[in-house]
Amino acid sequence: MWVLGIDTSCDDTGVGLVKDGQVVVNLIRSQVALHQAYGGVVPELASREHLKAIRPLAERALAEAGLSPAGLDLVAATRGPGLIGALLVGFTFAKGLAFALDRPFLGIHHLEAHIVAAWPEGLDPPFLALVASGGHTHLFEVLDLGRYRLLGATLDDAAGEAFDKVARLLGLGFPGGPEIERLAEEAEEEAPFAVPLRGQKGLDFSFSGLKTRAVQLLEKGYSKPAIARGFQKAAVAHLQEVLLEAVRRTGHRTLLVAGGVAANRALRAGLEGAGLRVYFPPKGLSQDNGAMVALAAYRRFLKGEPPHPLSLDARAYWPLEEVSHLAGVE
Repeated sequence: MWVLGIDTSCDDTGVGLVKDGQVVVNLIRSQVALHQAYGGVVPELASREHLKAIRPLAERALAEAGLSPAGLDLVAATRGPGLIGALLVGFTFAKGLAFALDRPFLGIHHLEAHIVAAWPEGLDPPFLALVASGGHTHLFEVLDLGRYRLLGATLDDAAGEAFDKVARLLGLGFPGGPEIERLAEEAEEEAPFAVPLRGQKGLDFSFSGLKTRAVQLLEKGYSKPAIARGFQKAAVAHLQEVLLEAVRRTGHRTLLVAGGVAANRALRAGLEGAGLRVYFPPKGLSQDNGAMVALAAYRRFLKGEPPHPLSLDARAYWPLEEVSHLAGVE
């Protein structure tokens, strides 16, 4: 069974092909160079670039798989959440392709796709899942495919957004995560950062205070590598502390970590040393991509998800906990 997945939820154009649950092609057209001058994603520019990239990328994906469009069995695209203009490009393209080929279509939740990217075959729920990226920091209890309970979320900036903002403050490139990680390795000292919300009663996250602290430390004369190292250490410690508290409260000792921040080596090392069963996405599936959308669609289809109507709309705001079990159109 061949599934084509498309993601245009933000600034990366992603097209992926999955055959019987295995990723065959995963192509991503990055817009980093375009948005770097602005220190973040410009929605209108992102939409225009998706329009230019989507068809050539889909054609290239099919060519690399040695597959004709008629060989597709299912077409899927991210329905939301995301930048509405960007979402509509991939979502409309996928619906048009499904109509032209007379194939079933599924609209997939972006966060569910991230979770599925890190969800190995044979792993049964319940377990915990953290989705941490430039636009999201959410902690879920996964009860089944399509059944999620929100345990905590960021109160302000997303984790990846905080990395981007501090990187911009330090004169680094975009996206900020890899740049902060690289600069932190050069540090000979560590600037002092307090871990946010330490001792809190809930399972929420907060990163805006770390950004403010970085501004203060830069004004005090701390070196940029020292600030990068101190910031990263505090941000990673914050994520780890909340996750370990969630483990204590729920009793679940299996954890999935998805989204772009899942690629951070310090976070991976800390969680892998915590005595938990921790799963991360395979290489290439941490950032936004089309293959994770295809994987989620494949799993939903096998579970009995009916095709979604082509009148289905995209949704800029769509909480994951509102996605019903095998009823993603609601």
